[in-house]
Amino acid sequence: PIKTQNISDHKMHEEYIHVSEYLCNKIIATKKQGGRVIAVGTTTTRALESCHQGKNLEPKKGYTNLYICPGFKFNVVDVMITNFHQPKSSLMVMIAAFIGTEAVKKIYQSAINNRYRFLSYGDVTLLERS
Repeated sequence: PIKTQNISDHKMHEEYIHVSEYLCNKIIATKKQGGRVIAVGTTTTRALESCHQGKNLEPKKGYTNLYICPGFKFNVVDVMITNFHQPKSSLMVMIAAFIGTEAVKKIYQSAINNRYRFLSYGDVTLLERS
């Protein structure tokens, strides 16, 4: 969980990622053809966005500590499939960066009202970048 008063002060943990040159080339081709990149999960989203360097998408094998919070400019992922995350988590903050804080409030209130299940073995949601 995020324990800092200001979310931008949070120190993100490192996570091992491996995004191949083959995958980068497929993503570049998809984007050139007007297609969308759909990431399954927040780890995939973070890994793909970590590979964006300037205007290029570079393969990466190693650790990332990319912290995605409101204000982050997504360059790779257009759609994300993920579960419902707990409040005050870096994952919830990533979702807010992806679709906007107000959209998060609406979606989560609807999930609560409809008794959706949260966390790793719960229900999933498909989010389109705002």
